[in-house]
Amino acid sequence: MSKVTLPQDFETRLFISNEFVVSKSADRLRVINPRTGEVVTSNVHVAGAEDVELAVVAAKEAFENGPWSTMSGSRRGKLLWQLADLMEANGAELAGLESLSMGSSPVLGQAMVIKNAVDVFRYYAGWADKLSGESFPPEDGLMKIVKHEPIGVCTAICAWNASLMAFAWKAAPALAVGNTVILKSSEKSPLGFLGIAKLIPTAGFPPGVVQFLSGAAETGKALALHPYIRKITFTGSGSAGRKILEAASKSNLKKVTLELGGKSPAIMLTLTMLLNGKAPNCDYTRKATWANFYARCSSAILVNAGQVCATTSRLYIHNSIAPQFIEGLKGIYRAAAEKMGPGDGPMGVPPVADEQQFRNILFYIESGKETAELIVGGASKDYKGFWIEPTVFLEPSDDAAIYKEEIFGPVLTVKVFKDEDQVIGWANESEYGLAASIFTKDIERALRIADQIKAGTVSINSGPLPSVNTPVGGTKQSGWGRELGKYALDEFTETKSILIKIGPTPFD
Repeated sequence: MSKVTLPQDFETRLFISNEFVVSKSADRLRVINPRTGEVVTSNVHVAGAEDVELAVVAAKEAFENGPWSTMSGSRRGKLLWQLADLMEANGAELAGLESLSMGSSPVLGQAMVIKNAVDVFRYYAGWADKLSGESFPPEDGLMKIVKHEPIGVCTAICAWNASLMAFAWKAAPALAVGNTVILKSSEKSPLGFLGIAKLIPTAGFPPGVVQFLSGAAETGKALALHPYIRKITFTGSGSAGRKILEAASKSNLKKVTLELGGKSPAIMLTLTMLLNGKAPNCDYTRKATWANFYARCSSAILVNAGQVCATTSRLYIHNSIAPQFIEGLKGIYRAAAEKMGPGDGPMGVPPVADEQQFRNILFYIESGKETAELIVGGASKDYKGFWIEPTVFLEPSDDAAIYKEEIFGPVLTVKVFKDEDQVIGWANESEYGLAASIFTKDIERALRIADQIKAGTVSINSGPLPSVNTPVGGTKQSGWGRELGKYALDEFTETKSILIKIGPTPFD
C-alpha cells in the first residue's frame, strides 16, 4: 500500500442532527501526536451537559417520530452499506486522522483498522432485513409470537485504541436493528470519529440517527445518567466500566455491554517449522520457527505497542523448547525495536498513546525489574514523542504487577511450564478472561486445552484475531455481553412476547 499523507485540515466540532455545531461548553481538548510530541490541535470541542441534552433529544426524536422509525430493514441495510463504501473510499484520510491522535502507522491503519470497520458495516448491512422472530403452536390455547424490537436511543463510548474499529463494532449492529446511536470518542483519539461524522449525511442517514460527541469522563457520565438513553455499550478500563454500571443503575437501569480488557495467555507447546513454510493468519510467508510465528500472530505488541485489549501478554512455553524459543523471541523483539522511530510510512513498534500512558508503562517496567528477569527492552527510546521498546520479562513472581495487571503497553511476561495441568492452571488464574491462544500442530491436544481455558475467545495457531461473524467478549472481569456476529444483535434489541387467545373469547 502506498504512503498515506497525514491530513492538514480536519473537523473539531460536535456532530448533532447531521450538522457540525459549536459546543455550548467552552471546554476544549488538546490532541498531541504521540510520534512527535507535537500539538495537533487544542480546539476539539467538548460536549457538556447542555450539548449531551441536545444530542439525546435529537436521537429520541429520530427514533420515535423521524423517518428512521418507519424505515424498512432493507433500506437501513442500504444506508449501512453506503457508509461502508464511503469509509473505504476515504480510508486514507481516516487512517491519517487516527495516526495524528494515536501515532500508529497510517498505512497499517488503512490496511487493518479501516478495512475491519468496513467489513463490519457490510456484515450488519446484510442483517438489517433478516431479524426474525419465532412462533409457537397453540397447544395451550394461545398462539405465541416472539419479536425482537430495537431498544431506542443507544450510546457507545469507545476506547482510544483502534477507535474506528470500535465505532463499527458498536454502531453497525445497533443501527441495523433500528436504534439511534450517540457515539462518544475517547479524549485521546477524537479526530477519526469526526472524520466519519462527515460521511453520515452523504450516506443518507436522517438527522439524529448517528451523532458524535467528543469529551472526557464528565461527558460519558452525563450520557450514562441520562434517562432517555436505554442502552450503553462501553470499551475501556475496569474502573471506568464500574462507574458506567453505577450510573446506569442510578438512572433508569439502562442495558449495559462492557468490554474491559484482559491479560491474555498464549501457550506454546511445540517448536517446529510451519506447514508449507507459511504461518496462517499472518502476513508472513517465508519459513519461520514458532518464535517468529508467535511474534507475528501476537502482533498487537509489535504493531500497536500492546495497546489492544486482547493482546497475549502472558506467554507460557513448554520446557522442552524454551531455550530455543526464547532466543528466537529475543532476536525478533530486538529487531522490531531497531525499526522504531517517528518517520513516515510503516514502522516497527509504534509509540504509546500519550504521556500518561508512557509514564504508567515505564512504572510497570521498573517494578518488573525487581520481580522478574528482564531479557529484552526495558527502556524508552531517545525520540520526541512517547516511544518504549518492546520489553520481555522472564519468570515473574506470581504476585508481580507485570504478570497480574493489564499494562496496555509493549510488555510481555514469559514463564516455562512442564505439563498441561500446570499451564492450564496458570492461564486461568487471572481475573481477566478475554482471549487466549494455543500453538501446536496437534489440533486434538489444542482443542482439549481450549475446552478448559476460561476466556471468551480461544485461538489455535494464531493470535486473537476477530472475525465479523463470531462473538467477541470476555468472562470474569473482562466484561459483560458480546460484540460481533449475530450475537451482537441481541445486545441491541428487546424481546417481546405476543399471546393470542385461540378459540372462544369474552367477545363472542
